[in-house]
Amino acid sequence: MGWGYPAAMPAAHTTAIQPHTMPTPLNIVVVEDHDALRDVTVEALSLRGHNVRGVDCAEALPDETGLLPIDLLVIDLNLPGEDGISLAARIRAAQPDIGIIMVTARSQVSDRMEGYECGADIYLTKPTSIDELASAIRALTRRIKPASVDASACVLDLATLSLTSQNGENSVSLSAHEAAQLAAFIRAKDQQLETWQLIALDDKPVTDTTKKALEVQLVRLRKKLQQVGAAEPTIKAMRGQGYKLCMKLSIGQH
Repeated sequence: MGWGYPAAMPAAHTTAIQPHTMPTPLNIVVVEDHDALRDVTVEALSLRGHNVRGVDCAEALPDETGLLPIDLLVIDLNLPGEDGISLAARIRAAQPDIGIIMVTARSQVSDRMEGYECGADIYLTKPTSIDELASAIRALTRRIKPASVDASACVLDLATLSLTSQNGENSVSLSAHEAAQLAAFIRAKDQQLETWQLIALDDKPVTDTTKKALEVQLVRLRKKLQQVGAAEPTIKAMRGQGYKLCMKLSIGQH
């Protein structure tokens, strides 16, 4: 559900933002199932200088974000399908340096504790205004520092399009599409994607031809994963389900 502010913002409010007050631009993804509230949040944060994208559920995150480096997630906890707590926990594990703001009507101390334990940097309870959310983002921007990545995991660097081994000694270059595929796997629940989701990353329809092309792409990607020391199986075909990433891989910088 929503944050608790109106579904529409007065024009005077949106035009009052001055350029010099804008914080460092972040790549933000708003995970909110209420269409109007998601749209107004995306618009309001965009007007504050950020690059913002909205998705309606946790399951849409790997499909819609692709190669987009994500600096911060704004998550409503009451989502259809996978809830915000589960989403925050697995994204925090996959990308340790990401910022996470949870917004929810759950206001009990136990709820807050669970939110922080599952990866939240800031936990806001409804009703929450756009101004309060923007202030929370500014505060988080000032104190976000890259966390140490899992030493047992290979590292996907979306800025350099590279994949680095656990010990940092071996590295391979990736195409933008290969990096987007790996990022999608990392962000997906259980690191598993359906065939159509992977094909959709290339903006193509699901046909016998595109399925065969995907198989070829994944063969090449498996070879690159092996080059950085990953043991087989790296990407496993799941009959009737798609494909699963079967190794530890984090998004970050080595």
